[in-house]
Amino acid sequence: MRFSLVFLALFSFSIFSCQKEVAKKPNILFILTDDQGWGDMTSHGNDIIETPNLDLLSKNGAEFDRFYVSPLCAPTRASLLTGRYHLKTGATSVSNGLEIMDAEEETIAEVFKSNGYKTGIFGKWHNGSHYPNRPTDQGFDEFIGFCAGHWSNYFDTKLDSNNTEIQSTGFITDYLTDKAIDFIDRNKEEPFLCYVPYNAPHSPFQVPDSYFDKYKAKGLDDGLASIYGMVDNVDFNIGRLLEKLQNEGLAENTIVIFMSDNGPNGTRYNGEMKGVKGHVDEGGVRVPSIINWPNKITKGRKIDGLTAHIDWLPTLKELCGIEQESKKGIDGISLANVLLNEETEIPEREIFSHVAFLDKDLKDNPGALRTGENLMVFKGKSPELYSLDSDPSQKSDISEDNTPLTQNLYTKYLSWFKDASKNYQSVKPIAVNTDYIELPAYEAQFSGNLKYEEGHGWAHDWLKNWTSTADEMRWLVNATEETELNAYLIYNCPEESIGAVIKVKIGTSDVTKSLTEAFEGTLIDSPDRITRKEAYEKTWSKMKIGNIKIPKGTNNIVLSALSIPKSQVAEVKAIILSKE
Repeated sequence: MRFSLVFLALFSFSIFSCQKEVAKKPNILFILTDDQGWGDMTSHGNDIIETPNLDLLSKNGAEFDRFYVSPLCAPTRASLLTGRYHLKTGATSVSNGLEIMDAEEETIAEVFKSNGYKTGIFGKWHNGSHYPNRPTDQGFDEFIGFCAGHWSNYFDTKLDSNNTEIQSTGFITDYLTDKAIDFIDRNKEEPFLCYVPYNAPHSPFQVPDSYFDKYKAKGLDDGLASIYGMVDNVDFNIGRLLEKLQNEGLAENTIVIFMSDNGPNGTRYNGEMKGVKGHVDEGGVRVPSIINWPNKITKGRKIDGLTAHIDWLPTLKELCGIEQESKKGIDGISLANVLLNEETEIPEREIFSHVAFLDKDLKDNPGALRTGENLMVFKGKSPELYSLDSDPSQKSDISEDNTPLTQNLYTKYLSWFKDASKNYQSVKPIAVNTDYIELPAYEAQFSGNLKYEEGHGWAHDWLKNWTSTADEMRWLVNATEETELNAYLIYNCPEESIGAVIKVKIGTSDVTKSLTEAFEGTLIDSPDRITRKEAYEKTWSKMKIGNIKIPKGTNNIVLSALSIPKSQVAEVKAIILSKE
């Protein structure tokens, strides 16, 4: 009997210990901002902007002094999700399919989900909007936000919730925070990974009056007042997230990370650094990066040495005790030992940068290679060299006085680029594996007289100037088996276009349709504070073209016109393929 009681006691203690051990697994709250520069924080020497919660997060945690990302949004996201340089993930730019991260990449969400974590993302994804590249296909249990590179309206807008459209209320940053708080509340009894990639302060510049008026009163122009107001609002919402953790007793067992995705979206205070978003110079890729873990990471540390977005996956795996081997080679290093032991220094290393815009011909420049002291920049002519310790503003190119070093770094960079880009695809097929597939104009390849309304082919843009029967729009698709779907045209056209005959063709199958109804949509009122660079929202009509057979394999869906009665056919927002 005594043995039984002792055994029972030991068994109970064992159960309690296991439960306690499970409870010790830390949560992760990962906050990412969009186009917030290093200088957009009070604690970084900006005496105009107010960021009390970010400053407190830094004071109570550790901040990496030289933390680097990619020069643009989607590439940075792909790198922090995978621990790999963005060129290797397939996400080379920001639109026209170049933002899509390869489905075969292993994401931080997939890793943590397979190790017992609930995973949620609330905000901007920007790594693919089609199956199997959406957040819910890449390891996230829950998604509320949008998949595109920017959003058209920040107030009372339509968003994506696990691949279903929903109506949001209020200002988008506040709304996304509400949903992240709800996720934390519902999953507080088990470990969670809550990823909050805000879309502020990315354009279009929309912000509540109270924040805008606050910075206008400080004498700023409308653009900067909007940007600082959006950052101020983000800071307020970060305070809400931290307060939720505190109120639920989760603060001590939650690792909180904050960073931005690239340099500032325009010229403004950014320390002494040269460059902005889209540049490989310091100002384009060096961003704030803070980590907080009470009683584990010493407060107020400023950590020297080169660190980057590719380091978060291996670092968080080690901090959370996840020993799962990565399916693909990781470029980042774990910073766990540096964070947990003040005497440990970051090893000497090299960090590579590259930026590509919307040119399908991937070039080896602009690019850069950073070492502990030196920065080699290559912009297509001859490589430049800067000593960042003595010249943080990159005012003096010292390459001519250091030819061997410059050539060595340049050769290393070219070798890295060749390897990182060896699997580059300029056009990626869209999977035809669901009952509803939207083929947007900004993902089309096109020829002839066609051109984009806005000019760049960013998200939400459309094609116009369809004036010739030689004009074509093409979308590369892949079907795992033969299927039949209905094709619809999302369009605008004037009365004079009535009678134009259009054709959709794929393989040996095609369907034709005459335009029978004019529709001249109107631009939707926008609360922009300044004129935007992106295309405005517009109303559109939908016309069924007909049923078309999609063959198995990879093929182009081609939209063209057989006849044009007057000067043009239509403006095209998208082709829809649907079972209905």
